[in-house]
Parts: sequence; C-alpha cells; structure tokens
Amino acid sequence: MTPTTNRILILSSFGLLVGASMSALQGCDPDGGSGIPGCDISCPAEGVLEGNASITGIAQVDAFFGAVVDVSAAAKGISGSLRGELDAIALSVDLQPGATGADIAAAIQTKLDDAVGPGGLSISFTPPKCEASVDVAVSAAAECDVEVDPGSATVSCEGSCEVEGGVMASCDANAELSCTGTAPEFDCQGSCEGSCELEIAASCEGTCRGTCNGTCSVTNAQGDCAGECEGTCQGTCELSAGGQCEGMCTGSCTYKPASGTCEANASAKCEAMAGASIECDARCEGEVTPPSVSAECQATVDAKANASVECKPPALEVTWQWSPALEVDFVAQAEFKAWIQGFKTHTAVMLAGKTKADILIESLGLLGGAGADAVVAATDIVGSADIVGTFKLTSCGIPQVPDAVSIANDAAAGLQAQASASLEVFSAAGISL
Repeated sequence: MTPTTNRILILSSFGLLVGASMSALQGCDPDGGSGIPGCDISCPAEGVLEGNASITGIAQVDAFFGAVVDVSAAAKGISGSLRGELDAIALSVDLQPGATGADIAAAIQTKLDDAVGPGGLSISFTPPKCEASVDVAVSAAAECDVEVDPGSATVSCEGSCEVEGGVMASCDANAELSCTGTAPEFDCQGSCEGSCELEIAASCEGTCRGTCNGTCSVTNAQGDCAGECEGTCQGTCELSAGGQCEGMCTGSCTYKPASGTCEANASAKCEAMAGASIECDARCEGEVTPPSVSAECQATVDAKANASVECKPPALEVTWQWSPALEVDFVAQAEFKAWIQGFKTHTAVMLAGKTKADILIESLGLLGGAGADAVVAATDIVGSADIVGTFKLTSCGIPQVPDAVSIANDAAAGLQAQASASLEVFSAAGISL
C-alpha cells in the first residue's frame, strides 16, 4: 500500500465526524425558511471527474482539485501532441498511425542504413527553451493561500527573465543583460542563429553552403557543399542550432552588450548568474520559485505553475554522408533530403514536448500527497462552529480525493507512454537526452 493510499484512508475516517454534526445540520435551510439562513449543505452535482474544482469552498482543498484538473489537461495535451508527431513519422516510414515506438525506431533505422554512410546521422541542437508564466504562479499562490497578496507577491527565476524597456532595459546585481536581435553592424559577439555570411573562408559549426576547403559530407547537384564541412567554408554557414559566426551574422544574434544597453530592435532578458535567482514579473526561462506559501499549498502551486510552462521546439542541425548506394543516385538523394526536412520538424516538436512531459509527470506524481496535505490542513474546521464547512469538507471534499489522485495517475501514465515512445525514436536517430 502506497503512502498516498494510507493518507487517503486516514482522511476518509474524517467522514465519520459528519454524523456528529448532522443534528445541527437538520435545521439548515438554504432558502431562508425555519433553518439557518443561507446555509448550503449540498455537494456540487459535478465533481473533479467532470472537471469541476469548486467542491468545498475551502481554498487549499479546491486549489488542489484545480491543480489536478489543470495539470492533467496539460498532460493530455502534450500526450496527444507527441502521439501526433509519432504518427506523422510512422506514416513517413510506411507504418500506420498508432505504431509503437519500437516499430517506428526500427523503420527509421532501416531508412538510415540505406541512405547514410558509416558515420551515421549527426543531429545537433540546443535544449528546448521553456518559459513559465509568472502571472499563473502568483495567481495559483493567491488561490491556495489566503495570506498571499497577489498585488505584492514576487516570483524568483533561476534562468533568464524577460524585461521591458528596450534600450533602457537593465538588470539587478545578480543578473546580466542579454540581447537578441540583429547584431550591431552584423558582427555577432555571441551566438548567431540563422545565416552567417563568410566572404573569407572560416570554420562553420552548421551547414556549409558554398565552397568547403576540406571534406564536405553532402554536396548538391552543382558540386557545392550543402552539409557539414570538415575544414573551412566560404559562402553561407547556416547555423540552425546557433553557433559562432566569424563573418556577417544576418540572422539573429544573442549577445551580452558591451555598452550595457540593447539595440532598439532587440529583445532583452536578464540572465541570473550561476547559483543566483532574480525577481521576475513577466515570463521566466528556467526554474520558477512561486511566492512563499503554506506547506500544504506548495506542491499545488508548483504544479499549476508547471502546467503553464511553454517549451519551444529547438532548431536542429542535421548532417550526414551518403551511403555508397546513394552517392550517384540523385533522385534518391532528393527523396531522402525531403524526408529529413519533415523528420526534423516532427522531432523538434517532440523534443519540446518531451521536455514539458518530464516536468508534468513529476508534478502529477506529487499531487497525490498534495491533496492529502490540503485536507489534513483543513480538518481544524471539523467540530468547529462552521457547520457548512464541516459538511463540505467531510461529505463533498474528502470523497473526491481518491478520484483526483486517480485522474493524476492516469494522466501521468498516458503521458509517460508517449514520452517513452519518443525516446525510442530519438535513439534511432542518434539523439541522446
């Protein structure tokens, strides 16, 4: 028997206390008749299984139900997204929708064995960037803990936080200003994402399109390099995953401004220094610490904040060498390149989805205990003069906790299944997380 199950059984025993209050409840009349005016001793017609979180009117208890509803819905959304991308890849390798991760991985491996040389497929990318809503974190804290003032509550961010102010943007002592936009005079002293024009041959960390003074993994019909260049590249270096540009960065550049201010057309972020956190009032890219709340609200608030996380698909840089069978088969090469483009798109979405899935699965695992904590913290109402509160907690709230835990467990299991299938596909393509 799990600790959560034990706690639910203990909580269920509080239902016995309802009998002690029933004599007082007999005179309760919500219509203002002979009983207590405005006294509502009924439970909602719909419970948490129907998506209703307003069960008891007790803040921390209903906040828990709300977290279960929100996080489970987010989990189902990500699960569906991952399944959709898996099905799209399955169709591209002549399988049917619903194919297992293992079957899709095997079909991908067969396709790569036919088209790619001994070096295999090389896929590079920066980890998906995830942002959490500060507003959601503050709202969740205020909903659960009546002591939290949403007007003055603050959220800490370990990572980077969006800031406003354009060229006037500034950060506190625990953070550095980072700008993203067109590099000053196209000289990117940071990470360039997009096109890097190389009039003079230089190293290229992405796809070289032009002349490769060395060995090029893939060439086009004109004999120009269109892949990874082991040497120096002259022409255009496509940095889909970002990287150093030794020429003119005509794409997007992320840099630390020497002047202390961003260009007018750049977006600004404050990046927390190692081991530090910063106050954030917009969106946080990194780990969010919601406002301080009571212990019984902590997991609930964290879960609702995590449900708001948005992870952006990363840009993938894919390089390979042709197999002997495809070295002179230009039609087959064109077909494989087209397949790779689709595979990159689907894989990028899956990488973002898998990242959020990990966050949600952890939150769902903690919600069972959060429900028990919320109800235990509310049991001081039992036996008090609050007759309605006693009834709502013991007769309406506590019976809903097992359903809520079941919803969270089912959502976690469904999401884990799709996340595991995604990992099998990643492995077939040589992606290690």
